Amino acid sequence: MEQLAQIVAEAPARLASVADLAELETLEAELVGRRSVLAELQRNIGSLPPERRPEVGRALQQARAELERLISRRRAELEREAENLLLEDDRVDVTLEAYRLPGGGEHLIQQTIEEVCEIFIGLGYVVATGPEAELGYYNFDALNTPPTHPSRLESDTLYLDWGDPADEVLLRTHTSPMQARFMEAHDPPVYVVVPGKVYRADTPDATHSPVFHQIEGLAVDRNITMSDLKGTLAHFAREFFGPGQRIRLLPHFFPFTEPSAEMHAACFHCEGNGTSCRVCGGSGWIELMGCGMVDPAVFEAVGYDPGDVTGFAFGMGVERLAQVRHGLSPIRHVFENDVRVLRQFRGIA
Repeated sequence: MEQLAQIVAEAPARLASVADLAELETLEAELVGRRSVLAELQRNIGSLPPERRPEVGRALQQARAELERLISRRRAELEREAENLLLEDDRVDVTLEAYRLPGGGEHLIQQTIEEVCEIFIGLGYVVATGPEAELGYYNFDALNTPPTHPSRLESDTLYLDWGDPADEVLLRTHTSPMQARFMEAHDPPVYVVVPGKVYRADTPDATHSPVFHQIEGLAVDRNITMSDLKGTLAHFAREFFGPGQRIRLLPHFFPFTEPSAEMHAACFHCEGNGTSCRVCGGSGWIELMGCGMVDPAVFEAVGYDPGDVTGFAFGMGVERLAQVRHGLSPIRHVFENDVRVLRQFRGIA
């Protein structure tokens, strides 16, 4: 009985020293196997006096149960440790970055479009878009452009279907066709800006491209005057170019506005002083956009009563705004997708 108690007392320490499952199998055979001390004692129980056999039998069963419990617990610990080691060896860190792509951003032209639109949204305007493949009627006729106008020649406009004035299709030369389209679909008052891509048969140079972007603006309501136009554009200039920016309107001609004007902004480089300046050429002013009061003929074409409403319109080149604001020249830099140029204007809005 003393030998049995000693085996059970020493078992926890011996099991704790086992390093792996193979050692545990060896120790298990030694403690409870066929050739273990417990098995030898159990085989010799028949040689004991009859009155001692029940007591010794119970002690052997209790000792075997305790040893098997300790062995089972240690086996579970070793199996868990072995599984953890296996998982660690097979572990793949899915959060490890093999390669990080450089961060991108919106193109300078898109940034400029969104910034201009946000300024006019703040004034209560809505943003609309129109088709780039346009009917000659909306591009010319509805805007009071006569058939004899030079821009209607096949050599000056990129036509998709030319020859029948009643059914001509072309790549729009400006975003102004949306003036007529929007007024046909909406009753006055109308306050809308229209950003988009336009096409002209221009020879590429430092300031011209056959494809560029415009933002058209139209306001139609009761009692709108030229003063409203000038105040609106002056507000835009201060918001886009900075407080204190000055503008001026010079007489001009557009078929769909009367009177018409060009808007000039004071030169940013020489601050409008008119000194020798590479940006404004010494005039102190930079041309930015065309504008004017909507011609009554345009109202009649869309079914508005020119005796009841008035309005103004303006159109600005997005590339022109970006070039003037950032000193970017020539214009091809905004189309070449040279990242050395584009990353300079990442997040400037």
